[in-house]
Amino acid sequence: MCGIVGGTFRSAAASDVLDGAMATLHHRGPDSTGKWISEDGRWALGHTRLSIIGLDNGAQPMSGADGSVQLVANGEFYGYRAIRDELRSDGAEFSTDSDSEIALHLYLREGLGLTRHLRGEFAALIADRRNNAMIAVRDRFGIKPLFYSIHGGNVLFASEVKALLAMGVPARWDRESVFQEAFLFRPHERTMFAGIHTVPPGHYAIAQDGDIKLYPYWDLSFPTAEELAKDDRSDAEIVTGFREVLADAVRERLVADVEVASYLSGGIDSCAVLGLAQQGLDRPIRAYTLTFDNDLYDESALAEQQAELVGATYNPIPVVAEDLAHAYGDAVWHAETPFVNGHGVAKFLLSRAVRDAGIKVVFSGEGADEIVAGYPPFRRDVLLYNNEGQDPATVQKLLADMHDSNKATRGLLTSDAAPPPELESVRRRLGWVPSWIEVFSQMGKQTTALFRDELTKSLGDMDPYDVSLGRLRIEERVRGRDPLNQALYLWSRVQLPNFVLTFLSDRMEMAHSIEGRVPFLDHEVAEYAAGIPTRMKIKGIREKHVLREAARDVIIEPVYNREKHPFTTPPTREHDDSMLELFADTFASKTMEDQPVFDPGAARGMLAKLGACAPEERVGIEGVLHRILSTTLMHERFGMTG
Repeated sequence: MCGIVGGTFRSAAASDVLDGAMATLHHRGPDSTGKWISEDGRWALGHTRLSIIGLDNGAQPMSGADGSVQLVANGEFYGYRAIRDELRSDGAEFSTDSDSEIALHLYLREGLGLTRHLRGEFAALIADRRNNAMIAVRDRFGIKPLFYSIHGGNVLFASEVKALLAMGVPARWDRESVFQEAFLFRPHERTMFAGIHTVPPGHYAIAQDGDIKLYPYWDLSFPTAEELAKDDRSDAEIVTGFREVLADAVRERLVADVEVASYLSGGIDSCAVLGLAQQGLDRPIRAYTLTFDNDLYDESALAEQQAELVGATYNPIPVVAEDLAHAYGDAVWHAETPFVNGHGVAKFLLSRAVRDAGIKVVFSGEGADEIVAGYPPFRRDVLLYNNEGQDPATVQKLLADMHDSNKATRGLLTSDAAPPPELESVRRRLGWVPSWIEVFSQMGKQTTALFRDELTKSLGDMDPYDVSLGRLRIEERVRGRDPLNQALYLWSRVQLPNFVLTFLSDRMEMAHSIEGRVPFLDHEVAEYAAGIPTRMKIKGIREKHVLREAARDVIIEPVYNREKHPFTTPPTREHDDSMLELFADTFASKTMEDQPVFDPGAARGMLAKLGACAPEERVGIEGVLHRILSTTLMHERFGMTG
C-alpha cells in the first residue's frame, strides 16, 4: 500500500508543490518516497511507499527502458508471479521484485488492455510521454481511493483529497453532494469537495491537453431472472464452487514479505476469512478484535472462541467512549467524508493498535454483506419481492421476527416509518423501491430538515435519487434482474465505494499505514456470487446462506447460526459520556456557527432530544448527530468555505 500523486501542468511544476502533496500522504507510505518530474517540468508523479513485497528494491516511480513511460501504483496485484513469468517469456526485463512492476510491463505490452489481467485492490498512474497522456486506473470495486481535479489548467491526481488541496485546489463544499450525502445516495464520482472527483471503480481515466475522460472497463453483472431460472446446479455444487473461489482469494492474499494478521469480530465474514487463512499455515495468525463496554455490541467472546478453534492468537483491543471522542477529529480528517456512526472511529483505533503491534498487513471481512446479501434490508426485499410463495400473513410474521430478533439493528438498517414521496422517482425507474434506499431516505429527511435555510433554498426542488440514478446509468444492469440482485447492484455502486470502503476500510487502515486485504471483493469471488440463485444468498430470513455452508468447517457453531450483527459502536449513555460531551462542545463552538450546512439551533435542539429516547431510538438519532458533528469537524480541519 502506498500514496500516489501526479499531474500534467500548464507550465513547469515546482518540485516543492509535489513534495507538499506527498507530505500529506506520509501515513500511506512511511517507508520511503520517490518522485519523477519531466525535463520540461510539466509532468510529475510522486509516491510514498509502504513496503510489503520486494522490500529492498521496490521503489517507485518505475519506468520503461527508454524512460518514456513512468508508473506509480498503490495496492496489491495478486497472481503477479505467474504474470511476471509470462511477461518475461515475452522479453520483458524486470528490475524489481515488486508486484507493482507487472502493471508497467502489461501497459507497455497491451496499453489499456492491461486492466483485464489485474486482480486485486489497486490504483495506478501512468505517465505516457509517447502519447502525451496520463492514465489513471482504479480497481473494480474502488477498494483503493483515487481522486482528480482540473484546476488552473492543471490535471491533478492523488490517493486522497488532502494531497490535491496541498497542490492548490481550494477546499469548498459541494452543495449538491452535501444534499445527496444526507440520503446516503451520492454518486461515487462526486466528493464533498467542489471540483474534486473520484476515478470511479472499474474505470480508467485519460488526461490529455488539460482535460480528462473516463472509461469503464468492468462492472458487476447479475444474470437475469430468466437465466437464473435455468440454473440447474445443486446447492452442494454451488457451495463447493463458492468455497473454492473464496479459498483461492484468501491464499492469494497471504502472499507478502511481511507478516499478515487479521481483523476479527463475532461475525461470519471475518471468522470465515480467518478460518480459511489459518488452514495450512504453520504459524498462528494474530487476530485483533475490538471490545466495547456494552454487551449488545461487544463480540469479543465469539471472536475469542473462533480464534481458539482455528489456532489463531486472540488480541482484544478495548475501546470506550473517551477513546472515540479523542480520536474523532483525526478519523474525520483521514476519511474526508461525514460519518453516520462511530464505527469508522473504532476502526481507526483498531488499526492504530495493530500498527503499534508491528503489523503492516491484515485480512478484513468487508464485502461479504455486499456479495451474498448480509444486510437486513436485503432480507426484507426477499420476503416482500422474492418470496417463495408464502402467504401474506407468513411474510408479515417473518418481517416482524426479523425486526425483533436483533435490537442492535433497530433504527439503523430497518425502519417502520412510511416511505417519503421523494422515493417516487426510484419507483418510476425501477418499478419498486429497495428497502435500503427506503431506510436511508428516513435519515435523509431527518438530516435535511436541519439544513440552514440558505442551503435549502439553493437546492430548490432537487431530487437526490433522480439525479443520482440518472448519473449511474443503471438501466441495462438492473433490467430483467430479480429484486434482490437489483438492490445488491445499486448498493455496490453507491454504498460500497462511498461509505463501506471509505470509513470502514482503506482510509481508517491507511491512517496508520495498515494494508487491508479483502478476499470477498476479489472480482472472481464477486462474479461467482453474482451468478448464484437467490435462495443461496437468503433462505427465509437467514442471510449469507452460501457462505455459512461453505465455511461451516472453519467457524464455530454459534457464528454459523448467528444472524447479521452490525459493526457499530454503542450508543451514548445518558450521563458521563465523552461522546455526548464532544457533541455538546462542538455544537456550541464557533465552528458550528461558521459552517454553512446545518442550522446551529436546530442541531442543538436535536441533541437535546436525545436524553428522552429509548436505546433503540438513540441509534437512529445519533446517526444524524454524527452527520452534524463530522461535517462541522470537516469544515474546521480542512478550512472549508461554502
